[in-house]
Formats: sequence, C-alpha cells, structure tokens
Amino acid sequence: MTLPELVKKFLAIAGAFGRPAALSAFALPPGETEKVFAALDEDYQISRFLHFEKRDGQAFLINGFAQTHLTVDAEIQSLL
Repeated sequence: MTLPELVKKFLAIAGAFGRPAALSAFALPPGETEKVFAALDEDYQISRFLHFEKRDGQAFLINGFAQTHLTVDAEIQSLL
C-alpha cells in the first residue's frame, strides 16, 4: 500500500484527519496490517504524522506494541 493509498483509505474510514480509524477497518490480513503499519512507523518522515493507540477492538503488533487505532495528522499531505 502506497502512502497516498493509505491516506485515501484512512480518510474513507475516519472521515477526516485527526480522527481515529480502527486498523482492522483497513481490511488487510493481520500479518499484512502489521507489516505495512510497522514499516510506516519506522519511517521518520511519515511516522511523525501517524499516531497509534490501543482502544477497544482487534489489536495488531506494530513494532512490538499492541495497537488498535491510527490517527493521521493533516500535515501528512505535505508528503503526498
């Protein structure tokens, strides 16, 4: 999944920047979810605009931490 695809899908799920989206709503297989989001979390240029958190719902291991939701800052658009 490319960054523009991720942002587009995030907006479709969350409705707007700054709102949480369940990682499970991205509808990727669990291993793929963990792989994609771990890679984005490791990239400083991207990760500063991504905020993972653990809420109710299906958890995924993102770089060793159980996470359920993602919030994306609008400033990520500067990378698109």
